[in-house]
Amino acid sequence: MKKVNMAVVGATGMVGRTFLKVLEEKQLPIENIWFFASKRSAGSKLMFNGREYTVEELKEDSFDRGIDIALFSAGGGTSEKFSPIAASKGCVVIDNSSAWRMDPEVPLVVPEVNPEDVKWNKGIIANPNCSTIQAMVALKPLDEAFGIKRVVYSTYQAVSGAGRAGWEDLENGLKGEAPKKFQHPIANNCLPHIDVFTPDGYTKEEIKMINETRKILHRPELKVTATCVRVPVFNSHSESINIEFEKPFELDDVVEILRKSPGVIIQNDSENNEYPLATNATGTDEVYIGRIRRDDSVENGINMWVVADNIRKGAASNAVQIAEYMIKNDLV
Repeated sequence: MKKVNMAVVGATGMVGRTFLKVLEEKQLPIENIWFFASKRSAGSKLMFNGREYTVEELKEDSFDRGIDIALFSAGGGTSEKFSPIAASKGCVVIDNSSAWRMDPEVPLVVPEVNPEDVKWNKGIIANPNCSTIQAMVALKPLDEAFGIKRVVYSTYQAVSGAGRAGWEDLENGLKGEAPKKFQHPIANNCLPHIDVFTPDGYTKEEIKMINETRKILHRPELKVTATCVRVPVFNSHSESINIEFEKPFELDDVVEILRKSPGVIIQNDSENNEYPLATNATGTDEVYIGRIRRDDSVENGINMWVVADNIRKGAASNAVQIAEYMIKNDLV
């Protein structure tokens, strides 16, 4: 693989720091790397591959240095402003915010599912929502085999999905302190409220899952609904996914198809109480699937339980995997 120049935007945040960790683990062929953040964080120090780097303030001329790939996790407003600037300088932006996900000119990519979509990028590639990413790894092979007719998502999302402030709300809430990030206490509680409500009663998080599922699977008419819930878990999202297929199936075939799918680990032994757990998924890049069983209320339905680390696979690792795919396939 040829060596590339990379940048990390939002390098001091929770996902930004995980970018560094995953990049170190994967040992991508990086010639030079730069770290950018807000003016407040500029001047702070980060260690990467045994070397200390100084974080720079993100400015309009930050990309005037031959950067090939930039990993962004600095919020939608920053991405809306700076991603086009970076792209205009020949840099490919892989953006973790929601700013570009539903733009028809921007690929929305999960490498195990639709890596070929990166080929039509125009300088910006969107990283899907964390809860969508793990669901796509599970759904894509089943859609290919049986044709998905309808999906019902119920999510149990960790506080790390709300950033450092969400994490601190749970930590402090367990000590009896009032919340600062969430609308209600998250400690010992479940909040059926992620992002803001829309006029139809759905939250933006739920609408993201619905629309992103359709875009990634190239199924614009797919019937999808979602209820997204924040739970008092520090890290790793869990999802109950109900799927109705177009075709009949054997349950053993469903399990075997998933077992052979990239990025999947099956934990489906109910007799021995083996099923995916958030504590086991944390720190890994795989998607864990279990509790696979028929839904007898419809003709061709199943239920399954899907768990993944939302900061790694749901954000940083997925973006780094996209960069890795591009480098390996000479797309930068």
